Amino acid sequence: MKKGRLWFRSALAVLGLLVAGSGLAQKVELTFWHAFGGGRLAFIQRMVEDFNYMHPNIEVKAEYKGSYRDTLNAAILAARQGKPPHIVQIFEVGTQLALDSGIFVPVEDYVPASLKFQLDDYIKPVANYYRVGGKFNSIPWNSSNPILYYNKTLFKKAGLDPEKPPQTFGEVLKACEKILAAKAAPKCITWPLHSWFVEQWVAEQGALLANNENGRAARATDVYINSQAVRRVATWWKELYDKGYYAYSGKLEDWDGANQIFVSQQAAMLITSTSDVTFHQTAAFENKYELGTGFLPIPDGVERNGTVVGGASLWLTKGHSQREMEAALTFLLWFTNTENMVRWHKGTGYFPVLETSVKVLEWQRWFQRNPAYRAAFDQLLQTKVNRATQGALIGPFPEVRTIIEEAIQSILQGTPVDQALQRADQRADQVLANYNRSVRR
Repeated sequence: MKKGRLWFRSALAVLGLLVAGSGLAQKVELTFWHAFGGGRLAFIQRMVEDFNYMHPNIEVKAEYKGSYRDTLNAAILAARQGKPPHIVQIFEVGTQLALDSGIFVPVEDYVPASLKFQLDDYIKPVANYYRVGGKFNSIPWNSSNPILYYNKTLFKKAGLDPEKPPQTFGEVLKACEKILAAKAAPKCITWPLHSWFVEQWVAEQGALLANNENGRAARATDVYINSQAVRRVATWWKELYDKGYYAYSGKLEDWDGANQIFVSQQAAMLITSTSDVTFHQTAAFENKYELGTGFLPIPDGVERNGTVVGGASLWLTKGHSQREMEAALTFLLWFTNTENMVRWHKGTGYFPVLETSVKVLEWQRWFQRNPAYRAAFDQLLQTKVNRATQGALIGPFPEVRTIIEEAIQSILQGTPVDQALQRADQRADQVLANYNRSVRR
């Protein structure tokens, strides 16, 4: 409660300075670019409207700018043209590129001492990812990791225990054999063909995706695509596909396609983001099946290390007046405070990234009343804090992701695993070398 009162008083103090400086004559206008469409777009707009109502001297305009990649590219282009937005949502793998772009300022440098407590309130796995070089360059916002969703109704039909989802790659294969033998569903499991899942399974094995301690000790110069950890993942993925267990739309990064396969009960299991828990709870109710959630299955014989925090954070751009920067910080700290993190989690399934938010949810017995959210959060809290789960910092990470995805697709289409991964490794290293040369100029 003391922290809450401190935040309230400090927020009022910051707001008071802004009001005094403005002379109550002119609003500070801010632009906030993000990558959320659909229902999340409406959710964000409601939150922004609430902020504007409670802060009459600030007017925030939220704008959807397309995908994560599109949003980051648009921000860099706008800054080069001298018209940067004030706040930008950037996906986690855009962190190194954002730092190298030079268009942002470290958020922590602008947070006054009286408000630093919020930066100390982030749960460890989130702080582990976003604290780069000893400081927060951005404010964590929508954080997630992958979990297993499964159809308990179809599990019962196949003679599987609906309270015991598979925990390992081998257990997934055994469950799939029973599901198809019982004709409970045409396919067994689905997830989007996306590099994010490869990255997560590498971290679960305690392995690195890049040299120099995942690019955390020094700039990454080598990507480890042709590693034993990646080969384990690709070989299992290929086996699932060859046996007719794995289904996907045929397109890269097709999140909606995988969701539709699962929701239509064409597959009994789905691996996707925790941010879809709310969506899948609603879909299960509407389609009359019981939903279960479990930890991300991991390779047999390895120790579970945990997952890398996915999602995105909020960055402040350069080139604005002091009044605008203060107003932008006021918005950021309000938008991501304890109350709004609880609200955001309940409305989307993204993690409540603050310790105080977790305490509020536990006091409300939220996880007991909504068990589908529990697995995701337990998995996050049980993640070991190390270089593997901290996640890699790679400058051209979006391009590297595409290379990995194309390699997996070629494997599913018949290219030998070692050949596909070796070729992808060479391509990624070349892309990384070109990028590193460009930022050294």
